[in-house]
This record gives sequence, C-alpha cells and structure tokens, in this order.
Amino acid sequence: MKNLAHKLIIITAPSGSGKSSIIFYLLNHHPLLNLSISAATRKPRAGEKNGVEYYFLTETDFKTKIEANEFVEWEMVYQGSYYGTLRTELERIWNLGKTPILDIDVKGGIHLKQEFGMNCLSIFIEPPSIEALKNRLINRGTETPESIINRVSKASYEMSFRNHFHKTILNKDLATACSETEKLIKEFLGW
Repeated sequence: MKNLAHKLIIITAPSGSGKSSIIFYLLNHHPLLNLSISAATRKPRAGEKNGVEYYFLTETDFKTKIEANEFVEWEMVYQGSYYGTLRTELERIWNLGKTPILDIDVKGGIHLKQEFGMNCLSIFIEPPSIEALKNRLINRGTETPESIINRVSKASYEMSFRNHFHKTILNKDLATACSETEKLIKEFLGW
C-alpha cells in the first residue's frame, strides 16, 4: 500500500485541544490537503452524517473490518467506542492526488508514525493547561458531565505522549497555532 510518494499528515491531541479548528483552517487554505474520514462505532451527534464526519459502523461491522485487515490503525478509544482509519480512505485521497490529513487519537497517531516513518509528519496539539482544556469541553456544550470527567482524565494521560510525535504545537492562541502548523506542513510537503 505504501508508495514513496504517498505522504500523510497526522494531527493528534487530547479532546478539546483545538485540533479540529486547526484542521478546518488548513483544509480551507490548502486544497491539496484532504481530511481522512475515520470510522467510528459511536452514535452520530446532531447534524453529523455518515461518510462526512465519520463512517459510522456497528461494533460488529467494525470488528469484521479489523479481522479483514481493512484498517491501517484502530483503537478502542473509550470503553466500547472504536475508531480507526480505513486503508481505502487513504487510497481514495491519494488517488485524488492529495495528501491525507488525519484527525486522530494519540495511540493511533503513534502507530501510524511508526508505520509510515519519514512519509508522515506527526503533530501533537497541546492545550495551554488541563484547566483550559476542561473549560473548552464545557463550552462546547456537546459533552455530558461524565464524558467531560473521562476526557479530562484521558487528556492528562495523553499529554505524556507528546514527545512521541515529530512536532508539538502549543495552542494558547488559535491563529498562532494555525500558522505554526501550516508552516510545518508546507516545509514537509515542499510547498
């Protein structure tokens, strides 16, 4: 599957760190980047559509795809909630002549960095503090109090892996974080 010309961008962070906002900025400014749509077993949130935000799969379908080796990476991110990157999704983007950008959890990012080596750029987005991250999750209005507790606890753990990635961007100011991430990607892709 790997071709030397096939590069990818991995952006990872604890939930609420701003990675989705940074990715949205990058996609709007660089048409040669294309978001890799992850597969997930969680239920869609209000307004989410299958094949747009995620490929929403049942747990049974997800496990069938695991057994068939259809994922380049997958994880059980939360108890009973599986997320993964389908091989066909990366191939779809490369066939368009674009570079996949992956919005991915920390463990999946580490796995892909190991698999793709120098053909990928892995970026960890770091929140200014755990308290700031908690406030962002609360202000989203999409999380239950229980899920906020779980995500904050997981974020503390995920922060310990930031040195496993090529670069870390501190997201204290979104515009600055977007600019710094954009610069790294341009250098990596030779733009």
